[in-house]
Amino acid sequence: MRNIKLTIQYDGTNYAGWQFQKNAKAIQEVIEACLKKLTGEEVSLIGSGRTDAGVHAKGQIANFKTGSLLPIKNIQKGLNTILPKDIVITKIEEAALDFNSQRDARSKMYRYAISSGDFVDPFIRRFTARCQYRLSIGYMKRGARYLLGRHDFRSFQTKDEGNSKNSAIRTVREIRIEKEGRLVYIYIEADGFLYNMARSIVGTLIEVGRGRLKPDRIRDILSKKDRRFCGPTAPAKGLCLMKVGY
Repeated sequence: MRNIKLTIQYDGTNYAGWQFQKNAKAIQEVIEACLKKLTGEEVSLIGSGRTDAGVHAKGQIANFKTGSLLPIKNIQKGLNTILPKDIVITKIEEAALDFNSQRDARSKMYRYAISSGDFVDPFIRRFTARCQYRLSIGYMKRGARYLLGRHDFRSFQTKDEGNSKNSAIRTVREIRIEKEGRLVYIYIEADGFLYNMARSIVGTLIEVGRGRLKPDRIRDILSKKDRRFCGPTAPAKGLCLMKVGY
């Protein structure tokens, strides 16, 4: 038995997210079907975590176990030949048998891309959310500082994920905001993310950048532990899973 680790890039526009769903096409389902064609086995692909419908990835990690003796490079080449062109295996390697891409993940970094001009470049429109308002990067950076560290992020999740009082506690290690021409990039690295947490953080920081919220209001939003006090959830198309740390 072998344990194979994949690094995957995908354009999530046409998918219902990473995780298998009964009535919609998911990234996991598509890759598993291609692996079955290559190996002749029913393969269970374990992803580092879910990405929602329309969210993209540059560095999603997944692993699967197989009895196939196919050389590892042949598996990669075979997958990239039969997968849809919006999913690519950029790296493949043998992993320890006890490696689990979800359980062993220690951090994830997402990037959110915003176009703040009057239009969105058609070459990046599938990966960038438009914001028609002028944004103050200085205000956004000041607001982001309140999110750093270990907090209860219940105000930034869009559905309850359990009754444990610790279920919403996460550690945000870094929030970096960069401006390149009309584009604004928000990088968020944390030890884990609640459902829609990254997009809720972005939506709130946009409200700060517009001047609708003062930067220190984010401290108050955290303390409320109530989604009603948070900003809107930013559109899925601007979000991309950049890397997973182990």
